[in-house]
Amino acid sequence: MRIDPERIAIGGISAGGGLIASLGLLARDRGEVSVKFQILLQPMLDDRHATDDYDHPFAGEYLWRKQYNHFGWSALLGHEPGADGVSAYASASRAESLVGSPSTFINVGAIDLFVEESIEYAQRLIRDGVPTELHVYPGACHAFQAIAPVSAVAKANDRDLTTALRRALFPAD
Repeated sequence: MRIDPERIAIGGISAGGGLIASLGLLARDRGEVSVKFQILLQPMLDDRHATDDYDHPFAGEYLWRKQYNHFGWSALLGHEPGADGVSAYASASRAESLVGSPSTFINVGAIDLFVEESIEYAQRLIRDGVPTELHVYPGACHAFQAIAPVSAVAKANDRDLTTALRRALFPAD
């Protein structure tokens, strides 16, 4: 099997999406492998959103709730989320700069607990010159495509993701 080093994409969902964002930063910083495209599906990007200080009036009421987020970040970090000194390789939103990150596709539901951190991360990527595509799906909760894979919103997500992946890896087609 041959791997085309010009067409490497990485992707993950939820905590895996956050780890993929951190892996994209690590690949950028090490310079050993060139990641062309990263797919961040409802990514868990910012441990500071798992603290008592962070509150959203309605996001996170379905499926992935604030207390689960706190537990997840505590398990990953080995301490309370939101503390100083957290590495961007654990919490990608902690990166000082996103310049040189891989082109990025981010999706998130409008009522997903991760909606604000996904939007903020996309804004930072764009501001740092990274080609970025962000989709916020109305009425969708965390893991919407797994919960209702034949719903209109899941089908829209599949179409958007496939189009973005094709565009990133096969731009001449």
